[in-house]
Amino acid sequence: MSDLSNSVIFPKGDKMPEPFNKSFIGQAYLQMLVQGDKEFNCPIGNVTFEPGCRNNWHKHPGGQILLVTGGRGWYQEDGTPARELRAGDVVKIPANVKHWHGAAKDSWFVHLSVETNSQAGPAEWLEPVADDEYNQLK
Repeated sequence: MSDLSNSVIFPKGDKMPEPFNKSFIGQAYLQMLVQGDKEFNCPIGNVTFEPGCRNNWHKHPGGQILLVTGGRGWYQEDGTPARELRAGDVVKIPANVKHWHGAAKDSWFVHLSVETNSQAGPAEWLEPVADDEYNQLK
């Protein structure tokens, strides 16, 4: 297992802040690289997941792009099989598509999260990913 506890390219940041950390199982870290504002309406954060950490199901009203920079993880849209992610993978998530992403059980996982069209509103956080479903992923 690669030790990505210091992230990969960008700073790991701090433990996921309230209220977001309640929408994660396990520990994740966030370093905002670009704050969303009127001039730059696409916040970009470096998100580092400890092994086994994942976020709850959620939707972004303006969509999201994930740029994987390290480790191994998973991405799943509601109603489809989970997709393994590795460094160099790009995931384009359309607006309001229910999904989750996070680390594999045995690997740190790091991605840049680009929140597109942020003026559409914040993410809608939903239920946790069921342990039995997550534990079936290899």
